[in-house]
Amino acid sequence: MKIAVIGAGIIGVTTAYELACDGHEVTVLEQRGAAAEESSFAIAGLVTTGYLAAWSAQTFPTRLMQQVLGRNAALKIILPLSSEDLSWVWQCYRARQPASRSLYWARLRQMALYSRERLHQITTNLNLEYQRSDGSMVLLRSERDRNAIQPGLQMLRDSGVIFKELTPPEARKIEPALNPDTPFFGAVHLPNDEVGNCRQFALMLKKAAQRINVKFLFNATVTHIRPNGGIAISVGGESPPHQFDACVMCAGLASVRLLAPLGLKIPLRAVHGYSVSAAVREPLNAPRSAVIDERYKVIITRLGNRVRVAGSAEIGGSPDRKNANALQNLYQVLHDWFPGAAKLTGGVQEWKGGSPMLPDGRPMIGASGIAGLWLNLGHGFNGWTLSCGSARLLADLINGKTPGLDVCGDEIEPAADLKSQAQWVDTIRA
Repeated sequence: MKIAVIGAGIIGVTTAYELACDGHEVTVLEQRGAAAEESSFAIAGLVTTGYLAAWSAQTFPTRLMQQVLGRNAALKIILPLSSEDLSWVWQCYRARQPASRSLYWARLRQMALYSRERLHQITTNLNLEYQRSDGSMVLLRSERDRNAIQPGLQMLRDSGVIFKELTPPEARKIEPALNPDTPFFGAVHLPNDEVGNCRQFALMLKKAAQRINVKFLFNATVTHIRPNGGIAISVGGESPPHQFDACVMCAGLASVRLLAPLGLKIPLRAVHGYSVSAAVREPLNAPRSAVIDERYKVIITRLGNRVRVAGSAEIGGSPDRKNANALQNLYQVLHDWFPGAAKLTGGVQEWKGGSPMLPDGRPMIGASGIAGLWLNLGHGFNGWTLSCGSARLLADLINGKTPGLDVCGDEIEPAADLKSQAQWVDTIRA
């Protein structure tokens, strides 16, 4: 088939690659001038099957007000707050009730495992180098922090996730550059997590996709999508519309605007995070892989010759306005754990990016209910972790194949699966 993929972030690039591997004629349309320039640009780089994004298995509703009130809180509600933002927060509260958390965690973890396996297959097959390292470690500043994560650790035990609780001396053996002047209560080591440069992987996979005849059209802003026996896609400044047999929507927040005229109402909102990237000053003072400050939900990673510190989450406000306190919090956490690790006097990259997220945190993967239109979006902070698996799953669904992940069972059920497709479509039709 002749298939369009809208969006060239990590989700769009992996989707295009998988479809091309299956023999489809694929064209990617991207409004920016290069791949992975928005949500995938400067993220922490953690690929995890254990410590999924801070909200994934945590009690988001009960901790919401605790998080937003503190000056250095991980979660901030920023004014102005639109009615859509308020509705999203309420839906998020309802979706994260205790009765649904265990099932949510099981589904997300299975997808993460499936995705990691596919990531490794692609990496091996194409011999990709993207500043990869193994393992992550969650640092606990106090006994209170340790007690707070016990429900999450029990979920890991129940799911068979390999981890080890460490004393400070044991943690320093794994990350010897940890600041000796910063006391902490303990740590949790997740050896099967990993770190990789998401944007570098996306750019390398884009080149691999081009070698199997995927076309990338950059600076191409899609204005309309119209079913017409296939899918007609209008691009700003071009005429007539591009004609395709099918289309996959991977355009993040722009998907809401493009799908609304088709009667598809998706409660997708951007949750903004921050990162600071700087060259390594002294390798012996830098982390070896990923270190996570559990109290502040800040991730410090080693990406080749750079250190990246990422965290915070903001709902509302202006996407173009950076929160000075959020950035200062990142610098402070970096200094707490790895002082002198990075060159902070010049060439520092400060980034703010929005992660499109659905209230229940799970992505939408599957048919839209409109012939020829498929969705792969809403991965939130887990986009890098889930990208390769989501792409392979969607490609199998488009091809009418049985996916490698059981999407019809009671244990694993992506937001849009073949079994509950009609019900899922009803939830997004206006």
